Amino acid sequence: MTKETDVKVLKGTEAEDKVLEYMVKMNRPFGAVDVSANLKGAVTKITAQKALIALAEKGKLTQKIYGKTTFFVANQNTLEVVAPDKLSGLETECQQIDDANKAASAEMKTLQAELAKVRLTLTDVDLASRISETIKLRETSTAKLEPLRATSTLITEEELTQIDAEWVKWRAEWVRRRKVFKQVWDNIRDLLSADEASELSEELGIELDSSRHIALEAGPLCSPPLKRKRA
Repeated sequence: MTKETDVKVLKGTEAEDKVLEYMVKMNRPFGAVDVSANLKGAVTKITAQKALIALAEKGKLTQKIYGKTTFFVANQNTLEVVAPDKLSGLETECQQIDDANKAASAEMKTLQAELAKVRLTLTDVDLASRISETIKLRETSTAKLEPLRATSTLITEEELTQIDAEWVKWRAEWVRRRKVFKQVWDNIRDLLSADEASELSEELGIELDSSRHIALEAGPLCSPPLKRKRA
């Protein structure tokens, strides 16, 4: 259903009274365009201009001309003079309103922070879905483990001993070859500059041990194997 937005357009005395009421209430300089716009179309631009000029001629408004622009402001001599005690009361009221506004702003920030946390929290429906997915994943993983659990021995002691022996054998061979390479490479590098050695290393595709390789060498995997007790 469309909301009615038509505004009654004022003319004559009604328009003049409306303009004067607005100018006294705001007590700021305005032009005809501003008055018409601020009154939401209740007074057209032309009517506002006529009303402002008429009110200025009656002494109710003061007319100021700046270049090609004309402004009007309420005649300050006709405005009510605020008594000191009333002015003090208004200042106190203004301060109270300002304090209340600051308190409301602080509370709003707190509530916005709480709202952000709530939005990040999973709803009951989301939690139920996550739990269901976790249960399904557990069931799938359990099903994959069942064949392994059903086997009494995954690898025999003899096979494990053979694997250890092979590891020791080929690691010793790798250590020996690395030592030979290091000796040869050091001799070659002594004859070259740092840039030439780097260029040759890149051309030959030489990859030296990284920090991860060094850490692996120092770890338990490369430690001397423990003798296994026969059952």
